Amino acid sequence: MSSPRKLISSHSPFEAQIGYSRAVVQGDMIFVSGCTGYDYKTGLISPDVVDQAEQTFQNIAAALAEAGAEMKDVVRVRYILPDRKDFESTWPVLQKWLGDVRPAATMIQAGLMEEVMKIEVEVTAKVEK
Repeated sequence: MSSPRKLISSHSPFEAQIGYSRAVVQGDMIFVSGCTGYDYKTGLISPDVVDQAEQTFQNIAAALAEAGAEMKDVVRVRYILPDRKDFESTWPVLQKWLGDVRPAATMIQAGLMEEVMKIEVEVTAKVEK
């Protein structure tokens, strides 16, 4: 018998508008949707890619915590940036959050939903039960 699916919400307006969850817990796996640098409490986003990266990881950490996981449980990460030249400037933030975890990773250059968004990050985590 499979375990029930648990849906995690950040209450971002995008979730209701588009029809998705911030994260989905299925068994021992947690799939966190692409997160951007919006501060969900204020609805604001910094114009700086490094600030956005930091806020993005705060958003991911909050989703993981609600799912009963931590950053140490991340096994896969995808970075999406509209401008690949911005990626290197985010490395200190990535190192801070995932340096000891060292998940499998991919960086993709692609347009994001809004022009102000400079980075989007998606993670998959696995928790031991």
